[in-house]
Amino acid sequence: MKPRIPLRVRTLALTLSAAALAVPLVNAPAEAAHTPLPRTGFETSNGARWTGQPEEQAFLAAVDRGSKRTSIGRIGTTKQGRPLQLVRIGAQHASHTVLLICSQHGDEPSGRDACLSTIRDLAYAKDRNTERLLARTRILVVPTANPDGRAANTRGNSDGVDINRDHIALKTAEGRATAAVIRDQRPDVIYDLHEYGATPPYYDKDLFDLWPRNLNTDAGVHRESQALSGQYVRPAAHHGGFSTGTYGIWTDPVTGDPIKQTAGDGQERILRNASGVKNAVGLLIESRVDPLTEEERADSSLNNRRRVGSQLSALGGLLSFTEERRDRLEATTTAARLSGFRDRGPVYLGGADNDPATPEETLQDPPCGYRLDAAQYADIKDELALHGVVSWPAGNDGAFVPLRQSQRELIPLLLDSRATYHLAPGQAITAC
Repeated sequence: MKPRIPLRVRTLALTLSAAALAVPLVNAPAEAAHTPLPRTGFETSNGARWTGQPEEQAFLAAVDRGSKRTSIGRIGTTKQGRPLQLVRIGAQHASHTVLLICSQHGDEPSGRDACLSTIRDLAYAKDRNTERLLARTRILVVPTANPDGRAANTRGNSDGVDINRDHIALKTAEGRATAAVIRDQRPDVIYDLHEYGATPPYYDKDLFDLWPRNLNTDAGVHRESQALSGQYVRPAAHHGGFSTGTYGIWTDPVTGDPIKQTAGDGQERILRNASGVKNAVGLLIESRVDPLTEEERADSSLNNRRRVGSQLSALGGLLSFTEERRDRLEATTTAARLSGFRDRGPVYLGGADNDPATPEETLQDPPCGYRLDAAQYADIKDELALHGVVSWPAGNDGAFVPLRQSQRELIPLLLDSRATYHLAPGQAITAC
């Protein structure tokens, strides 16, 4: 039996997919007949090229001027001086928040162009479903999470750093900006848009996705992340005519059975996992870069439109999930954030939801906190603050970081010497 596709999934997915084909929006306002809506460089070229950085700035400025639903702010600056921006759409004081992080890898542009046209579509939409969504939800978008990498068409930033491996250390301007947004805006959902290279016939879908695998993800957050994938994003993509699968898992093309895992572990420094550890529902989405047909090989614009179209179909599922499960989502993320104050249960320094942690990777009885000396605290206090971790002064300018707080499970990953990506080897304090 095929998964049920809710009506709102179909409505929103069809509205959003119009942008990928560079045709007029289904729900464009009447005044658009006299004043054309802003269009991206991708759209004006019908997919022949990706939107340039100056075009992005002009496009966002036009949307900001033309819609009362949107506001645009600067959240950082790259090493080469390009702006890192956050677009806010919808109810600015709503308690329910969704965050889109677009193209952390600069050579994966389809998610970025999908995000740009989605910003415009939401800003100008007049249909009842979208207006209802935006009346109760804040949608935040970082349209280009790696502007220097996008300008150079490189995976990493201008220093060659993969910013999707910097969500613990926070050494890059890009990683720090994202951490600050997560800390300050407290999103219920973090949706991370990427692309991948296919390996036929074992790894060859239009779209792959993956939820937080890190074992420190709250059980309710983990369930909602899997529901976002299996009940909304994948059915919406299928309705759009796109195939889907689980990121990082090769499958037998005949039986569909998994063969081996090649990516998608529980590393806490990856945004998908950092989202879960920080008590937000998370999902990674990956569209297929490689041409599917001889026509796409001969005409890159066809391939590009498919790549963006698949991202837009999946985004329709995300928006439907956001609206239909809003109350459940808020209850789940609130409970996860409060659970840290109970200070109970193990913390895992390794493993994943498909790879049980070993005894050596499990803090079955975690310490009540970690002591940092003055030098350690001076070195990492900014990163602790960006992560939203609370610390207390502790003599001679050092600090004590208690586990009894919202970010409980994150703290050992930052401060335990056994954690793979720890910032400093804090002294575990067992009696407080």
